[in-house]
Amino acid sequence: MPDNYNIHPTFDKILKREDKESLLNQKSIVIWITGLSGSGKTTIAKGLELELHKKGYLTKLLDGDNVRAGINNNLSFSEEDRKENIRRIAEVSKLFMIGGVILINCFISPTEEIRNQAKEIIGEKDFFEIYVNTPLEICEQRDIKGLYAKARAGIIKNFTGIDSPYEEPKNPAVEIKTVDTTIEESVQQILDKLLHRIEYKNV
Repeated sequence: MPDNYNIHPTFDKILKREDKESLLNQKSIVIWITGLSGSGKTTIAKGLELELHKKGYLTKLLDGDNVRAGINNNLSFSEEDRKENIRRIAEVSKLFMIGGVILINCFISPTEEIRNQAKEIIGEKDFFEIYVNTPLEICEQRDIKGLYAKARAGIIKNFTGIDSPYEEPKNPAVEIKTVDTTIEESVQQILDKLLHRIEYKNV
């Protein structure tokens, strides 16, 4: 008998996502921002959250370092643990989304397999993927945390872009090329594609 035989979800007995969306006057969604370390994901996410807040939307921002310091602090950066990291994040994101909240997630999530795993858990129609496309050399120049230098020196292993691959998204909802785009322009680029998706329409 499986270990979870005594688990009985009650999703059908509690208030629905639609009830929460009606209360908050918004359509919930999971915005998934992917890109190399240092590409500008978190900076753009902060700008996006601020603009959505100004417009009256309830959001929650999940960042890689914050999640790794808390709920996922027992995970390494092995391939297996990276998958588990994203699985947990996707499950938590889905719970927030069911609660009517707009999620803004900033995670390297380096492979198509990992991102597809998240998309499958969350649901394709609720997965709004943003690719922050910044060349590796630019990310290394920024290197505020000194991570690339440590990876080049062999101190950090399995670092994305150095000794672990990053696979570019094939068909993101938005692709931002930060070399030619300001933070404000990047945020507006997202809003142009996003706002109609989160606008609540009482029909």
